[in-house]
Amino acid sequence: MSTVYRITVGLTEAVDPVILQMALEKIIHRFPYFQVTLKRGFFWYYYQHTEALPKVEEETFYPCKTMRQRQGKTFPFRVLYYKSYVHIEFNHSTCDGSGGLMFLQTLIIEYFREQKGIVPEDRGKSMDILSEVDPREFEDSFKVHYKEGVPPPPGSKKVFHFPFELLDKGEYLLLTGIVPVEPILGLARKYGCTLTQFVLALYFESIQEYIQTSSMSEKKKHRQTIAINVPVDLRKMFSSITLRNFFISLNPEIDLALGFYTREEIIAQIKGYMGLYLNPKNINRYISRNVRNEQVIFLRIIPLWFKKLMMPVIYKRYGERGYTSGLSNLGNVTFPKELMPYIKSLEVYPPPSVESRLKLVMVTYNKNLSLSFGKTTRETVIERIFFRKIRQLGIHVKIETNKR
Repeated sequence: MSTVYRITVGLTEAVDPVILQMALEKIIHRFPYFQVTLKRGFFWYYYQHTEALPKVEEETFYPCKTMRQRQGKTFPFRVLYYKSYVHIEFNHSTCDGSGGLMFLQTLIIEYFREQKGIVPEDRGKSMDILSEVDPREFEDSFKVHYKEGVPPPPGSKKVFHFPFELLDKGEYLLLTGIVPVEPILGLARKYGCTLTQFVLALYFESIQEYIQTSSMSEKKKHRQTIAINVPVDLRKMFSSITLRNFFISLNPEIDLALGFYTREEIIAQIKGYMGLYLNPKNINRYISRNVRNEQVIFLRIIPLWFKKLMMPVIYKRYGERGYTSGLSNLGNVTFPKELMPYIKSLEVYPPPSVESRLKLVMVTYNKNLSLSFGKTTRETVIERIFFRKIRQLGIHVKIETNKR
């Protein structure tokens, strides 16, 4: 479990690594909270600013590999290239997808300014590298919006996990289905839900179908609960501009003990769950849990060596027990219109997971929706069911994978 996610931009021409390095050096000062190196304290690791500069590397191994953060020598992110692709990989301890996307957009704009002299009229959501750093960009928004006395959310119960055989350590497979966004968006409107909710419903359907057609006993099938982890960006809800992590995860579920769920029933279940839990009062419970865990004196005074020994054990037991898989939507991503002829694709991949073994990230760019699975297993049954359902809706799917 590397906790490293990837954002990939496909260009129409081969990447020039010298110019990419120049662009990286031009923008890094505007992201001082990323220009850091890991330090070891007695109780915790912590990040410290450094004047060293990150280096662009050619991709040579599997995506999202563990970052061996050597103290004082490495950064919590990578800028990689391969042929016509630029990859940004971030350790999730540094930022979530929102911060990673802003960094990538800024880098690509600077790359084309250096290479082709293109200066966009509208930079969109990218960072103006000539602007002053706003302290709110690196605030811990969880602590800013924390309210004392708010109880934490209830604990999670153990749910269905994929029984697939794991890949060898370090291996990670990617599989992306690219579909035109308008037809699937139209279907979401027809069902009275959002694009995320519609894709989530198809994913629930796929896992339910896998369980129903599996060789496990009928009694065991009816004991299964499917829960899918859905990250929620809190920036709009709490008016935050932080580039650090600021999201919580909700776990909508279906309980197969109650019977077989139709698509309409799954969508109603998702909408009801989100309507009940996605509001500031309930979200404050998750913020309270995150901050309170940092404030517990007992945890604070435990030496780092003991935390390193125990945390993997605790995470293995409790960290992902409450969800079967994950689905994230990074929304509709744009680049300046002057750059559109040179950027052919955008894809996002989740961090590897041992328990979930399969996660899905969706992102829209230039009228195409990329549905990207990250896998720590060679088994493809879930993706086959999922993309078959999309084809049955009359939507063409183009499949890409790094599986050899």
